Amino acid sequence: MSNVKKVAENKNFSAVDFGKLSRLSETMNGKVFLKEITNATGTEISLSVLPAKTDLSIFHSHKQNEETYLILSGTGKFQVDDQCFDISEGSVVRVAPAGVRGMSNTSDEQMVYIVVQSKENSIEQYSMEDGVLLEATPLWK
Repeated sequence: MSNVKKVAENKNFSAVDFGKLSRLSETMNGKVFLKEITNATGTEISLSVLPAKTDLSIFHSHKQNEETYLILSGTGKFQVDDQCFDISEGSVVRVAPAGVRGMSNTSDEQMVYIVVQSKENSIEQYSMEDGVLLEATPLWK
């Protein structure tokens, strides 16, 4: 992970920078996992680049974690179990742990995507149910 730069951290956060998403294929072998470098405790997030006209050759499922795929650029096909459908920039696909998943980049350009992995049924509160609005002084001013 020598290409990843720690920006800042303390007990409440970690911030890293690994450069432009489009350059992941050049610097990170196409994929970077963020759990360890950010000290995450509830999610695994990966950033990936799938080269043009390439299949993600690993069909897989999970034991307890669901995955949400966010397609940032490119076009292709996504398969879950016995269904295959088109994906493109802006597509979001959530797959339950047992779903057998795989994908293909059918375009002439690389596909950039994010995968968020978390334990199925683990979120009890979210958005403003979990958020607390506070007064704070912006340090950027």
